[in-house]
Amino acid sequence: QVQLVESGGGLVQTGGSLRLSCAASGRTSSIYAIAWFRQGPGKERKFVSGIRWNDFDTYYADSVRGRFIISKDTAKNTVYLQMNSLKPEDTAVYYCGQQPARDVNFGSWGQGTQVTVSS
Repeated sequence: QVQLVESGGGLVQTGGSLRLSCAASGRTSSIYAIAWFRQGPGKERKFVSGIRWNDFDTYYADSVRGRFIISKDTAKNTVYLQMNSLKPEDTAVYYCGQQPARDVNFGSWGQGTQVTVSS
């Protein structure tokens, strides 16, 4: 099994930056991809950005492309989400999940980390 722990959330003003971390442990060799999702108050959890574990290919939602950057530190088994030019609509709980294979649902969700962007 894979365990994921998110960290790095907080309160920031509009236009500010935050870096989220998703530390993976356990059977990390079984990971196909890790992705960040977010869930705002009263909203569904939505995809934000993902990275394939072995070849580092990256994916972004249109709403964050050009502002957020996803990366991976192989030695630390950690995926980062650098969030720049933050907007109030980025306010949400951010979760990371892992995908064991292509076309398989993401799972092994962490506890989430709150990001609040004040206007």
